[in-house]
Amino acid sequence: MERCGWATQDPLYISYHDGEWGVPQRDGQKLFEMLCLEGQQAGLSWITVLRKRENYRRAFHDFDPQKVAAMDEEDVERLVQDAGIIRHRGKIQAIIANARAFLAMEAAGEPFSEFVWSFVDGQPRLNRPATLAEIPATTPVSDALSKALKKRGFKFIGSTICYAFMQASGLVNDHVATCFCYPGGDDDPALAK
Repeated sequence: MERCGWATQDPLYISYHDGEWGVPQRDGQKLFEMLCLEGQQAGLSWITVLRKRENYRRAFHDFDPQKVAAMDEEDVERLVQDAGIIRHRGKIQAIIANARAFLAMEAAGEPFSEFVWSFVDGQPRLNRPATLAEIPATTPVSDALSKALKKRGFKFIGSTICYAFMQASGLVNDHVATCFCYPGGDDDPALAK
């Protein structure tokens, strides 16, 4: 069974690739978690974050935005000492800020899931990369999403992080054509241009 070249022999990475990456996610809280975790990746490899994901869930109340938004500087001080997560003060503070921004959007009648999915007109974008080299790090859509999130108070969400989030949450599907997770085939009507 062939996979995308980035899915190494690590069982955790393989499980993530096979069962999560590129699968459309519409649950707002799960999308919030995914965006926050992608922000933790900045300057690091995704496998580093993936290996710490359960620790992040524990440290950040399973990414319940209400509970995360209530965290304070005392929590930040505790978390910068937690070896189970990436101990970067700015990244920890960003998760808390993002929870507050998420709740502000929801309170203003702008559901997070609808907001992020609006950038792809509510439907996953199915790309056709033949190789990993054809997959971009950013796109005009990820640029726009990053700008819109920053405007709403989100942190650690540059265009590269936004594109990785879009891939992870299934807003775009960038499985290479030879990967068994690649949707359909050339005759798949969902891929028709």
